[in-house]
Amino acid sequence: MATSLKDKVILITGASSGIGKATAKHFASLGSKLVITGRNESALQDTAGACKGAVDILQFLGDLTEESVVEELVHKTIEHYGQLDVLVNNAGMVEMGGIETTSLEQYDKTMNVNLRVIYHLTMLAVPHLIATKGVIVNVSSVTSLRAFSGILAYCLSKAALDQFTRCIALELAPKQVRVNSVNPGVVITNMHTSLKEDPKQFAEFLEQCKTTHALGRVGETDEVAKAIAFLASSDSSFTTGAQLPIDGGRHVMCP
Repeated sequence: MATSLKDKVILITGASSGIGKATAKHFASLGSKLVITGRNESALQDTAGACKGAVDILQFLGDLTEESVVEELVHKTIEHYGQLDVLVNNAGMVEMGGIETTSLEQYDKTMNVNLRVIYHLTMLAVPHLIATKGVIVNVSSVTSLRAFSGILAYCLSKAALDQFTRCIALELAPKQVRVNSVNPGVVITNMHTSLKEDPKQFAEFLEQCKTTHALGRVGETDEVAKAIAFLASSDSSFTTGAQLPIDGGRHVMCP
Protein backbone atom coordinates (compact mmCIF):
# COMPACT_ATOMS: atom_id res chain seq x y z
CA MET A 1 0.00 0.00 0.00
CA ALA A 2 2.69 2.48 1.02
CA THR A 3 4.54 2.11 -2.27
CA SER A 4 1.45 2.57 -4.45
CA LEU A 5 0.40 5.79 -2.68
CA LYS A 6 3.80 7.45 -2.46
CA ASP A 7 3.85 10.75 -4.39
CA LYS A 8 0.20 10.32 -5.41
CA VAL A 9 -1.93 13.48 -5.32
CA ILE A 10 -4.79 13.01 -2.85
CA LEU A 11 -7.66 15.51 -2.55
CA ILE A 12 -9.53 15.23 0.76
CA THR A 13 -12.62 17.31 1.54
CA GLY A 14 -13.66 18.05 5.11
CA ALA A 15 -10.06 17.61 6.22
CA SER A 16 -10.09 20.07 9.10
CA SER A 17 -11.40 17.54 11.66
CA GLY A 18 -12.58 14.01 12.35
CA ILE A 19 -12.24 11.35 9.67
CA GLY A 20 -10.93 13.85 7.14
CA LYS A 21 -8.09 14.96 9.41
CA ALA A 22 -7.17 11.37 10.28
CA THR A 23 -7.21 10.47 6.59
CA ALA A 24 -4.90 13.36 5.71
CA LYS A 25 -2.47 12.33 8.45
CA HIS A 26 -2.47 8.72 7.28
CA PHE A 27 -1.87 9.54 3.62
CA ALA A 28 0.90 11.90 4.69
CA SER A 29 2.58 9.04 6.55
CA LEU A 30 2.52 7.08 3.29
CA GLY A 31 4.37 9.85 1.43
CA SER A 32 1.41 11.20 -0.53
CA LYS A 33 0.97 14.74 -1.83
CA LEU A 34 -2.12 16.33 -0.31
CA VAL A 35 -4.85 18.80 -1.10
CA ILE A 36 -6.85 19.41 2.06
CA THR A 37 -10.01 21.48 2.20
CA GLY A 38 -12.20 22.89 4.95
CA ARG A 39 -14.04 25.99 6.12
CA ASN A 40 -12.15 26.61 9.37
CA GLU A 41 -8.75 28.15 8.66
CA SER A 42 -7.11 27.45 12.02
CA ALA A 43 -8.39 23.85 12.07
CA LEU A 44 -7.14 23.30 8.52
CA GLN A 45 -3.72 24.61 9.52
CA ASP A 46 -3.75 22.21 12.48
CA THR A 47 -4.35 19.35 10.09
CA ALA A 48 -1.51 20.48 7.86
CA GLY A 49 0.79 20.68 10.88
CA ALA A 50 -0.16 17.16 11.91
CA CYS A 51 0.62 15.69 8.47
CA LYS A 52 4.15 14.53 9.16
CA GLY A 53 5.87 13.00 6.16
CA ALA A 54 3.72 14.55 3.46
CA VAL A 55 5.71 15.35 0.33
CA ASP A 56 3.65 18.51 -0.24
CA ILE A 57 0.43 19.98 1.16
CA LEU A 58 -1.90 22.42 -0.58
CA GLN A 59 -4.43 23.97 1.80
CA PHE A 60 -7.69 25.21 0.30
CA LEU A 61 -10.09 27.24 2.43
CA GLY A 62 -13.67 27.56 1.22
CA ASP A 63 -17.32 26.54 1.35
CA LEU A 64 -17.87 23.83 -1.25
CA THR A 65 -21.61 24.51 -1.42
CA GLU A 66 -20.60 27.47 -3.59
CA GLU A 67 -20.11 26.26 -7.17
CA SER A 68 -17.34 28.71 -7.93
CA VAL A 69 -15.38 27.46 -4.91
CA VAL A 70 -15.55 23.86 -6.16
CA GLU A 71 -14.37 24.98 -9.57
CA GLU A 72 -11.48 26.90 -8.01
CA LEU A 73 -10.52 23.87 -5.87
CA VAL A 74 -10.08 21.65 -8.91
CA HIS A 75 -8.28 24.41 -10.82
CA LYS A 76 -5.85 25.07 -7.94
CA THR A 77 -5.17 21.33 -7.52
CA ILE A 78 -4.22 20.86 -11.17
CA GLU A 79 -2.35 24.16 -11.29
CA HIS A 80 -0.26 23.15 -8.26
CA TYR A 81 0.35 19.46 -8.99
CA GLY A 82 -0.54 18.96 -12.64
CA GLN A 83 -2.59 15.87 -11.85
CA LEU A 84 -5.05 14.21 -9.46
CA ASP A 85 -4.80 10.56 -8.42
CA VAL A 86 -7.32 10.10 -5.59
CA LEU A 87 -10.47 11.99 -4.62
CA VAL A 88 -11.76 11.42 -1.09
CA ASN A 89 -15.26 12.86 -0.76
CA ASN A 90 -15.44 13.13 3.02
CA ALA A 91 -17.11 16.44 3.88
CA GLY A 92 -20.58 15.97 5.31
CA MET A 93 -23.09 17.04 7.93
CA VAL A 94 -25.99 15.68 9.97
CA GLU A 95 -29.08 17.26 11.50
CA MET A 96 -31.59 15.67 13.81
CA GLY A 97 -35.17 15.22 12.66
CA GLY A 98 -37.69 12.53 11.71
CA ILE A 99 -40.63 12.83 9.35
CA GLU A 100 -42.74 14.52 12.05
CA THR A 101 -40.08 16.99 13.16
CA THR A 102 -37.93 17.69 10.11
CA SER A 103 -38.16 20.64 7.73
CA LEU A 104 -37.55 21.18 4.05
CA GLU A 105 -34.75 23.54 5.03
CA GLN A 106 -33.00 20.68 6.84
CA TYR A 107 -33.54 18.39 3.87
CA ASP A 108 -32.17 20.90 1.37
CA LYS A 109 -29.14 21.75 3.50
CA THR A 110 -28.27 18.11 4.18
CA MET A 111 -28.70 16.97 0.59
CA ASN A 112 -26.74 19.95 -0.67
CA VAL A 113 -23.70 19.25 1.53
CA ASN A 114 -23.82 15.45 1.53
CA LEU A 115 -24.70 14.83 -2.11
CA ARG A 116 -24.79 17.86 -4.42
CA VAL A 117 -21.29 19.01 -3.48
CA ILE A 118 -19.94 15.50 -4.11
CA TYR A 119 -21.83 15.26 -7.41
CA HIS A 120 -20.34 18.56 -8.58
CA LEU A 121 -16.77 18.00 -7.37
CA THR A 122 -16.67 14.50 -8.83
CA MET A 123 -17.95 15.77 -12.20
CA LEU A 124 -15.07 18.24 -12.38
CA ALA A 125 -12.45 15.82 -11.04
CA VAL A 126 -13.28 12.86 -13.30
CA PRO A 127 -11.39 14.02 -16.43
CA HIS A 128 -8.22 14.33 -14.35
CA LEU A 129 -8.81 10.96 -12.66
CA ILE A 130 -9.28 9.32 -16.05
CA ALA A 131 -5.91 10.70 -17.09
CA THR A 132 -4.21 9.02 -14.10
CA LYS A 133 -6.48 5.96 -13.89
CA GLY A 134 -7.26 7.20 -10.44
CA VAL A 135 -9.57 6.34 -7.57
CA ILE A 136 -12.60 7.86 -5.85
CA VAL A 137 -13.47 6.99 -2.25
CA ASN A 138 -16.74 8.33 -0.86
CA VAL A 139 -17.31 8.51 2.88
CA SER A 140 -20.83 7.23 3.41
CA SER A 141 -22.37 5.72 6.55
CA VAL A 142 -23.92 2.62 8.07
CA THR A 143 -27.15 4.67 7.97
CA SER A 144 -27.30 3.94 4.24
CA LEU A 145 -27.25 0.19 4.93
CA ARG A 146 -29.76 0.11 7.78
CA ALA A 147 -32.80 2.20 8.73
CA PHE A 148 -32.38 4.62 11.62
CA SER A 149 -34.98 6.93 13.14
CA GLY A 150 -34.48 10.59 13.95
CA ILE A 151 -31.93 11.47 11.24
CA LEU A 152 -34.09 11.06 8.14
CA ALA A 153 -32.41 13.52 5.75
CA TYR A 154 -28.97 12.21 6.66
CA CYS A 155 -30.00 8.59 6.00
CA LEU A 156 -31.47 9.56 2.62
CA SER A 157 -28.36 11.49 1.62
CA LYS A 158 -26.05 8.59 2.44
CA ALA A 159 -28.27 6.03 0.67
CA ALA A 160 -28.19 8.25 -2.40
CA LEU A 161 -24.42 8.56 -2.08
CA ASP A 162 -24.05 4.77 -2.15
CA GLN A 163 -26.12 4.58 -5.33
CA PHE A 164 -24.01 7.38 -6.80
CA THR A 165 -20.92 5.33 -5.93
CA ARG A 166 -22.26 2.23 -7.67
CA CYS A 167 -23.46 4.10 -10.77
CA ILE A 168 -20.26 6.00 -11.45
CA ALA A 169 -18.19 2.90 -10.67
CA LEU A 170 -20.01 1.22 -13.53
CA GLU A 171 -19.58 4.21 -15.83
CA LEU A 172 -15.88 4.69 -15.11
CA ALA A 173 -14.75 1.06 -14.97
CA PRO A 174 -13.99 0.91 -18.73
CA LYS A 175 -11.63 3.85 -18.18
CA GLN A 176 -9.94 2.09 -15.23
CA VAL A 177 -11.13 4.56 -12.59
CA ARG A 178 -12.27 2.74 -9.46
CA VAL A 179 -15.02 4.08 -7.19
CA ASN A 180 -15.88 2.72 -3.72
CA SER A 181 -17.24 3.92 -0.40
CA VAL A 182 -16.52 3.36 3.26
CA ASN A 183 -19.56 3.16 5.54
CA PRO A 184 -18.59 3.94 9.13
CA GLY A 185 -20.66 3.17 12.18
CA VAL A 186 -20.37 5.46 15.20
CA VAL A 187 -16.94 7.08 15.14
CA ILE A 188 -16.39 9.85 17.66
CA THR A 189 -15.91 13.10 15.77
CA ASN A 190 -17.02 16.71 16.15
CA MET A 191 -20.17 15.80 14.25
CA HIS A 192 -21.27 13.38 16.99
CA THR A 193 -20.31 15.58 19.91
CA SER A 194 -22.13 18.59 18.42
CA LEU A 195 -25.40 16.64 18.41
CA LYS A 196 -25.28 15.90 22.13
CA GLU A 197 -24.36 18.97 24.15
CA ASP A 198 -25.10 17.38 27.54
CA PRO A 199 -21.99 15.40 28.65
CA LYS A 200 -24.18 12.96 30.58
CA GLN A 201 -26.32 12.31 27.53
CA PHE A 202 -23.21 11.79 25.43
CA ALA A 203 -21.79 9.31 27.96
CA GLU A 204 -25.08 7.39 27.88
CA PHE A 205 -24.92 7.34 24.09
CA LEU A 206 -21.41 5.84 24.16
CA GLU A 207 -22.54 3.22 26.65
CA GLN A 208 -25.46 2.29 24.40
CA CYS A 209 -23.06 1.91 21.46
CA LYS A 210 -21.47 -1.05 23.24
CA THR A 211 -24.67 -2.97 22.56
CA THR A 212 -25.37 -1.65 19.04
CA HIS A 213 -21.92 -2.53 17.66
CA ALA A 214 -21.05 -6.23 17.62
CA LEU A 215 -17.45 -5.55 18.64
CA GLY A 216 -18.71 -3.74 21.73
CA ARG A 217 -17.26 -0.30 21.10
CA VAL A 218 -17.31 2.73 18.84
CA GLY A 219 -14.76 3.22 16.08
CA GLU A 220 -11.66 5.40 15.86
CA THR A 221 -11.04 7.87 13.05
CA ASP A 222 -7.74 6.25 12.10
CA GLU A 223 -9.54 2.93 11.54
CA VAL A 224 -11.65 4.59 8.85
CA ALA A 225 -8.62 6.41 7.45
CA LYS A 226 -6.74 3.14 6.94
CA ALA A 227 -9.74 1.64 5.13
CA ILE A 228 -9.88 4.67 2.84
CA ALA A 229 -6.18 4.28 2.07
CA PHE A 230 -6.71 0.58 1.32
CA LEU A 231 -9.43 1.40 -1.22
CA ALA A 232 -7.23 4.11 -2.72
CA SER A 233 -4.23 1.81 -3.07
CA SER A 234 -3.26 -0.92 -5.50
CA ASP A 235 -4.03 -3.47 -2.76
CA SER A 236 -7.70 -3.11 -3.79
CA SER A 237 -7.01 -3.05 -7.53
CA PHE A 238 -9.88 -5.45 -8.36
CA THR A 239 -12.47 -3.68 -6.19
CA THR A 240 -14.94 -1.14 -7.53
CA GLY A 241 -18.56 -0.26 -6.80
CA ALA A 242 -18.26 -1.62 -3.26
CA GLN A 243 -19.51 -0.36 0.09
CA LEU A 244 -17.10 -1.29 2.89
CA PRO A 245 -18.68 -1.14 6.37
CA ILE A 246 -16.25 0.10 9.04
CA ASP A 247 -18.77 -0.26 11.82
CA GLY A 248 -17.80 -2.96 14.28
CA GLY A 249 -20.45 -5.24 12.79
CA ARG A 250 -23.36 -2.86 13.26
CA HIS A 251 -24.69 -3.39 9.73
CA VAL A 252 -25.33 -7.10 10.40
CA MET A 253 -27.12 -6.50 13.71
CA CYS A 254 -30.76 -5.90 14.58
CA PRO A 255 -30.46 -4.22 18.00
